[in-house]
Amino acid sequence: MTRARLFGSLCGFVFLVNLARIVFAPLLDVFIAEFGIGEATAGLIVTLAWVGSASPRLPTGWLLTRVPRHHVVISSGIILAVSSGIAATATTIQHLMAGAFLMGIASGVYFVSANPLLSELYPERVGRIIGIHGAASQIAAVIAAPFVVLALFVDWRLSLWVIAVGAAAITAYTWYAASTTDLPTAGRADRDFVAGALSEWRLIVTSLAIVGAASFVWQGLFNFYELYMQWKGLSDWMAGAMLTIVFAAGVPAFYFGGDLADRFPHVPYLLGIVGAFSASVLLLTIAESLLALAVLTTIVGFVIHALFPAIDTYLLDTLPDSTRGSAYAVFSSSWMLMQAVGSSAVGLFLERGHTYDSVFGSSALLLGATIIVLVVLERTGRLPS
Repeated sequence: MTRARLFGSLCGFVFLVNLARIVFAPLLDVFIAEFGIGEATAGLIVTLAWVGSASPRLPTGWLLTRVPRHHVVISSGIILAVSSGIAATATTIQHLMAGAFLMGIASGVYFVSANPLLSELYPERVGRIIGIHGAASQIAAVIAAPFVVLALFVDWRLSLWVIAVGAAAITAYTWYAASTTDLPTAGRADRDFVAGALSEWRLIVTSLAIVGAASFVWQGLFNFYELYMQWKGLSDWMAGAMLTIVFAAGVPAFYFGGDLADRFPHVPYLLGIVGAFSASVLLLTIAESLLALAVLTTIVGFVIHALFPAIDTYLLDTLPDSTRGSAYAVFSSSWMLMQAVGSSAVGLFLERGHTYDSVFGSSALLLGATIIVLVVLERTGRLPS
């Protein structure tokens, strides 16, 4: 029961942490009016939140070799509460950017420490636990825009104050839940960050090879999804609805995707998901009718979000106690950097005159080709499992 209480607190924790990364996007037009800035400066605020999420992952991996996992999780909540307060009291754009960056740092610290902790709390059903935890995170992505709309009836700062107060409350409860829980001792064996990561290089490289290109394509796709749907001929409202569908499909995808990750062999399952994502994106470039676009949008959203609990399960279920935190931190930071440039790459090709369909269609074909290569390597026993 006590582990279930701690798990519940972590699901609330991840909801707030992910909301903190996403909340700035629907506020950009407010920031432009409030601070008198341009679109490029406003976009930099969102970028700083995601750069902040990527930057502490390697240092956090090292910290996990010195400090218990739940202590690091709790520290991320303290960072989130303080940084959200900083952002909520911003009077200059530099002040706001600092708050956004620190809120991103809180999320990076949390994910690198919480996911290994979850896998060690429930070692016999890693996928299911990671999937439920991920679904809680994904709900934040779905409700972020409506949450901001409601806050704007009072003031945009209210959205950040809610996160600050919520973070303080959930941090306190997580501390209480952890103090009354018989915590696993598996992490105590992970004491050499560099040696641990190097010893698992084949598993890390294999994981990045399977999901790196897919997440790169996904970043470019979802950041331009609303504009892409408008280019396809949909109204502004309908294009926004399609983006909501993409994220809403991720809630059941995390839940069922994590559960299936426990049931199927890890590598074939991952390759199947990435192959399905490649095929669905290719079909999306061909679709024209509203019904076809809605159906394929749902499929794309479901398939790509099923990938995230699957890759976490593969790593956390395969890595031994002595290297889990170290190796996962290296993978997580590398993966974040690989996908971060996806939007820039898509924007570059679009500025050079390529159409959305040609950019995303070519991406899907190249992704499919990499999967064929990886399937051959898997069938010949050359990938770690």
